[in-house]
Amino acid sequence: MSRAGSPWLLRDAVPDDHDALVRVWRRAVEATHDFLTVADVDGFEEQVHGILPRAAIRVACDPGDGAVVGFLGARGGEVDMLFVDPDTHGRGAGTALLEEVAAEHPILTVDVNEQNPAARAWYRRRGFVEFGRSATDADGKPFPIVHLRRSTPP
Repeated sequence: MSRAGSPWLLRDAVPDDHDALVRVWRRAVEATHDFLTVADVDGFEEQVHGILPRAAIRVACDPGDGAVVGFLGARGGEVDMLFVDPDTHGRGAGTALLEEVAAEHPILTVDVNEQNPAARAWYRRRGFVEFGRSATDADGKPFPIVHLRRSTPP
């Protein structure tokens, strides 16, 4: 359901959303992760195909046509993934998804690629602060990760 003040319809993902979720993921990564090669993105996409069916995913949909515009995966207050279609950036879909999780969890954490300054700034504007850094990603690849945390409310 839509949060008060949010124009987005928020709901649980269903299996039929899989292709739309991968499409949103790919478009968002291509728009924001310019440090990745096409081969990197292709490799990560294979992982995404395997992860999505097993993850608890909330989606933001356009209330007019029901199109998936973004999604968030979280385990408790740990945000594992948050991606919004670049055509929708700046319109509140990501914030609506994040604040829905925050309403249930007083402390949120998220890992962000260090080489993605737009995402780091986006989270900072929402009250997140850096509490650590890893030199590599979870797969040991040379993509440094910044660990962020926020106590709700920000």
